[in-house]
Amino acid sequence: MFDTQDLQQARTTPPESPVTVTSGITSSAHPLDRLATLVRHRKLAVTAFIVVVVGLMLQTYATVPLYRTSSQVLIQDERTTAVGNLNSNDPMFWQESDQYYNTQYSILRSRGLAKRVVRRLNLQNHPLFNGTSPESRGPAQLASDAKQAAAAAVRRAVAGSPAVPLERSAADETAIESALIGQFLAGLDIKPEKSTRLVAIVYTSPGAEFAAVAANTVAEEYAQQNLDLRLDAINKNLTWLGEEVRRQEAKVTAAEAAMTQYRESQNALSLEDRQNIVVSRLNTLNDTVTKARTVRLQKEALYTQIKGVDPASDAADAFPAIASSAAVAEAKTRLAQLVADRARLSSRYQPGHPEMAKLADQIENSRTALTAQRASVIDAARNEYESALIEERSLSSQLEGQKAAAMDLDRKSGRYLVLQREAESNRSVYQSLLQQEKELRVVSNSRANNVQLMDRAEIPGGPFSPNARRDWFTALLAGLLAAVGLVFCIEYLDDTVRTPEDVSKRLNLALLGIVPTVRGSQVPLLSEQVPLEFGEAFRSLRTSIVFTSTTHGPRVVAVTSSQPLEGKTTTACNLATALAIGGSRVLLVDADMRRPGLHKLLGVENEPGLSHLLVGQAPVRSVIQATREPNLFVIPAGLTPPNPSELLSSDRMRMFLKNLQTGPFDWVIVDTPPVLAVTDAVIVTRAVSGVIFVIGSEMTRRVHAERALEILMTGRPRSLGCVLNRVDFQRNNYYYSRYYGYHYQSYYRHTAASA
Repeated sequence: MFDTQDLQQARTTPPESPVTVTSGITSSAHPLDRLATLVRHRKLAVTAFIVVVVGLMLQTYATVPLYRTSSQVLIQDERTTAVGNLNSNDPMFWQESDQYYNTQYSILRSRGLAKRVVRRLNLQNHPLFNGTSPESRGPAQLASDAKQAAAAAVRRAVAGSPAVPLERSAADETAIESALIGQFLAGLDIKPEKSTRLVAIVYTSPGAEFAAVAANTVAEEYAQQNLDLRLDAINKNLTWLGEEVRRQEAKVTAAEAAMTQYRESQNALSLEDRQNIVVSRLNTLNDTVTKARTVRLQKEALYTQIKGVDPASDAADAFPAIASSAAVAEAKTRLAQLVADRARLSSRYQPGHPEMAKLADQIENSRTALTAQRASVIDAARNEYESALIEERSLSSQLEGQKAAAMDLDRKSGRYLVLQREAESNRSVYQSLLQQEKELRVVSNSRANNVQLMDRAEIPGGPFSPNARRDWFTALLAGLLAAVGLVFCIEYLDDTVRTPEDVSKRLNLALLGIVPTVRGSQVPLLSEQVPLEFGEAFRSLRTSIVFTSTTHGPRVVAVTSSQPLEGKTTTACNLATALAIGGSRVLLVDADMRRPGLHKLLGVENEPGLSHLLVGQAPVRSVIQATREPNLFVIPAGLTPPNPSELLSSDRMRMFLKNLQTGPFDWVIVDTPPVLAVTDAVIVTRAVSGVIFVIGSEMTRRVHAERALEILMTGRPRSLGCVLNRVDFQRNNYYYSRYYGYHYQSYYRHTAASA
């Protein structure tokens, strides 16, 4: 029915695919579009802007002026306090620098240092700390006071609920002093200078002179505290070292006395020298015994070899020990000479000759002497063996005695060495402690400090806060941001359909017309007195429907919406009236049998109506009623039946709508129930030539409209257009004047006034 780009596609789309109708309205995003949002919520934006600016500036002008100044200290590491090479190996001097300096920054912010400053400056009697100085009474302070008062009232109202202290004081602090320390620390700030060892001590106070005094006092007390802590640590170490030196000295004395007593009790006055003599003698005896054993073995072997030899036998000469004897050799030579003489004389004399007898006697005597000499050699070997055996046994006995003496000396020396090592260890510890004590006394007397006050704080020439110029700029900027942020936040959270652009781009629908809102409790009808722009909107809607219609003969149009109260019934009634005023014969059918309303608007009876027609209780002619407009006829809903959906989907309803397409009416407008409420509208869309979807501006959420369109498309409508109803032109004047030129209201008013 409506001439849109996708009309043919809508007619050929299968049932499971929803019809998509694209509007011909296109507009690119423009930065001035954002201005429309601000203009629409201008009252809220202006209110937020004024509240923020006024609140911030009240706080600025009610704030007590604050002064800020700073002193500067130099913090070096502990190695700078070393005296010569003393304590050069102390791990304290080689600690990690970052950890050391972070510790010093924490000390500068500590309550202990603040306590020294509070006591030195006697802040309990200072006007800035005893409650006699002016206080800030700005909105922030008033809100804080109100919060504290409310909390106190709640605590008093709760029975047995004691007040909770804001801060727990230390054991050596009174409640007043603890509060003074906390108040003093609130104005203190420590700012280390990057890549240097300088630290700025910044203090902020309502009093210019006190700010300078506080910054300088913190620096002085920090330097003095650092020196006091260092000297206190050294003095504690000196006290401990003195006690340890005396204790170690007593241990050294006791150890040496134990060594002396042991030497006396063990008769070992010089264990070291005596041990050397005993060991030397033991080694000598061991060598002597070894040699004696070797000699004895040699003698024994010789004696064993010859002890079984017969001295009278010449075979004894075969043994080297006997043959090598000079006496045996001489006896053998004498015997050999005598034998030779007898052999020589035997040629001259007879065996009985006296010379021969004499030689025989001499030979016998020589043999006896040789045998005696041989026996003497054997006896000498036995004697030498026995002497060597006796000597060996004697030396072995001496060796065993020396071993026993050495073992006894070892036993005595072991205990003595234990005592000696203990004495040497105690003496070494004593000397080390004594050396450390002397070094610490030198360091203590030097009173070196690694913290120095470099620059003293000066009295500031003027306050740094409040800065009226800066605060005005901040307040204006904050107010602007708050106003814009609030507006755009509301705009972002508002997901209702508000403009034709929402219809065309987000819902992808053809926009047939825009109906302005009419203020008042009475429903505006074209048959009565209405604003000019309201009547012109429906005349424009009528024109859009008439000139975009492609259907020949009577055209049946269903009017529906996503949910109630969007103005679909009013739109249907006024559209039918506009068509009737234009000269067309129009039949208005109230198909909303669950909640009928057309009969009230047009002032006709509700019976008989459509429900009577569909159940067969009344013919068509009897349910059609004339209205005050000559070309406008209406079929009311009739009595509410128990099954409206079944009646609308019945064959009688389809035949009724089909007959209307060939009947005497140019237009048939069917008012159907909301889509999301019931399914009646979907049933009707299958039998009509077009559907008008009414959307209430700034009241219908996009998600509801999209869901309603999805449901509506299941009925496969042949064409679908949208009417944006209840548009507030005054509130959205910028948008509509920019895109749609809605200035004709003043033109028509001017024309009417002239007439």
